[in-house]
Amino acid sequence: MNGLWSSCAFSLVLRIPVLAIALVVLSLGAQRAFSQDAGGITAPALSGMSSPAGPLGVQIRFDGGESPESLSTGIRILIMMTVLSLAPSGLIMLTGFTRILIVLSIVRRAIGLQSAPPNQLIAGLAMFLTFFVMRPVFEEIHKNAWEPLRAGAISDMEAWDRAAAPLRTFMLRQSGESELRLFHELANEPIPEKPEEVKLSVLVPAFMVSELKTAFQMGFLVWLPFLVIDLVLASSLMALGMMMLPPMMISLPIKVLFFVLADGWTIVIHGLVKSFL
Repeated sequence: MNGLWSSCAFSLVLRIPVLAIALVVLSLGAQRAFSQDAGGITAPALSGMSSPAGPLGVQIRFDGGESPESLSTGIRILIMMTVLSLAPSGLIMLTGFTRILIVLSIVRRAIGLQSAPPNQLIAGLAMFLTFFVMRPVFEEIHKNAWEPLRAGAISDMEAWDRAAAPLRTFMLRQSGESELRLFHELANEPIPEKPEEVKLSVLVPAFMVSELKTAFQMGFLVWLPFLVIDLVLASSLMALGMMMLPPMMISLPIKVLFFVLADGWTIVIHGLVKSFL
């Protein structure tokens, strides 16, 4: 039950900035439309579509794009709001967030701690580690897609293709051949000769399954030394005749001490970041 409430709270925390940005965009758009109407500045309507004037004389128009390749302002705002609302899902599906969160959760479980560190702290650490790992990809998207689009040098569709290219490269590098082959067979599609020809509809689920597989492989390696400690202490207590003493009561502080002396968090985070390179 605590995990359910924690996941709901984390989802709400992710959506708060999205809703705030959407409200800011809408307020700026409404303020701009009101100022243009008050100043007598009008834009050509798209096929004459407009709403009736309200009590304050404000009239809403859907402007056409500057060229057939560009989208109108209203469509751009709608696409931006849709992208912002889907940002938490994209963070989970298209980045390394899944692998990092699972490995950090397994570390806490292997030590034997139930709520230290809490779920919110693990999710926050996983989110910032994801931004750190994905920083080169985001910088490439900003440089090759966002800046030319803002300068008006490329169209919207070309900006979309340029933004998808770094993500495609990242997911292809992290996806396994068996997972890609599996989803090509399930989709009844031939396996392409070049990696660049893999469709996103096949690449995204293959990437997610590969992330789950890699996360559990790393989690097993993390759990192994703690399992050895549990087995040694349980055998020692049985040899001493202390069968009524719970082994967890003795092994928990020893595992925490072992993790602290080995600088466990640094080792785990270093391994997580290196696994994406």
